[in-house]
Amino acid sequence: MNDSMQNEHQGMEIGVYTLGDLVPDPYHGETISSRQRLQEMIQAAKLADEAGLDLFGVGEHHRLDYAASATSVILAAIAQATKRIKLTSATTVLTTTDPVRLFEEYATLDLLSNGRAEIIAGRGAFLESFPLFGYDLNDYDELFMENFELFQQLNHQEKVSWQGKFRAPLQEAEIAPRPVQPQIPMWIGSGGSLVSAERAGKLGTGMALAILGGAPNRFQALVEAYRETGIAAGHKPSELKVAITGHGYISSTTQQSKDEYYPYYANYRQYVDKQLGGSAPKLSRSDFEQMTSPETALFVGDPQLIIDKILHQYELFGHQRFMLQLDVGGIPFSKVAQSIELLATKVAPVVRKETGHAVTKPNA
Repeated sequence: MNDSMQNEHQGMEIGVYTLGDLVPDPYHGETISSRQRLQEMIQAAKLADEAGLDLFGVGEHHRLDYAASATSVILAAIAQATKRIKLTSATTVLTTTDPVRLFEEYATLDLLSNGRAEIIAGRGAFLESFPLFGYDLNDYDELFMENFELFQQLNHQEKVSWQGKFRAPLQEAEIAPRPVQPQIPMWIGSGGSLVSAERAGKLGTGMALAILGGAPNRFQALVEAYRETGIAAGHKPSELKVAITGHGYISSTTQQSKDEYYPYYANYRQYVDKQLGGSAPKLSRSDFEQMTSPETALFVGDPQLIIDKILHQYELFGHQRFMLQLDVGGIPFSKVAQSIELLATKVAPVVRKETGHAVTKPNA
């Protein structure tokens, strides 16, 4: 059964993702080890798989305050602990990754997982991979397009001849191993850039749109531009899939969710601001209350509020996938596990039922 048929009957795909950040706990200031963080990521994926979620993603960073740099290795470990959940990068920094090596790694992951590997490609929030791997940020656009085009050629051919600007040419190179799937599915991640949305449409990939807060309707123009550009480039509407990603936390009541999540989310916001060179004060509780109000894109609340927010976004975007990051700011694994269980057992069944009648947004 292909993805379009699957979505038509089952509705929206629901999943979770992690960046593997190593943030001091706001209560006692201790930071768990990279080893423990990786083990918790595997446990989270196993729980998501057993609870019936559709996707698990792992992001890529190359910093001491993140445990996830080798995403294909982590996902390969997860593949051995899970049975059916799709495994995706979230995101792969395609501009600073050799496409041949990337294809080999994810084709191997696809074999180990029996056809569950996917890639979300993008730039990411940090730029440390450019000097680390010897690339110039000024070449970003050229690098992305060259690496994308080569990767897709590798995706379709067992032997490849190719010549570009940034790496050695290939002459009848054997590209191995070959994945279980006909091709490794490729999505392009966007943090709100019109350029990246139009690029995804032109290339005919899926688009994973990160909406981390605020009013979601401000992203409608990006989704429309993505679909319009894709159709103009000759791609079928059914091929132009949208995934929405965001931050969240779920508990039995909305008040409990906000009370439990606020210290960790405020911690996360302040820590990331510091990572990016800022010095913003700690997020106030009143600002947090506004950020978690029913009309915003921060998914903090009881299962019904999360359902309402997802379905509101579905009315705006008609998307096929939704993924939450649940583990920011040093939040304990027990609380992450609680959110995964509620997302899988209380939220996902309702959302799938409500969105199961259509693959794409009407008149998209």
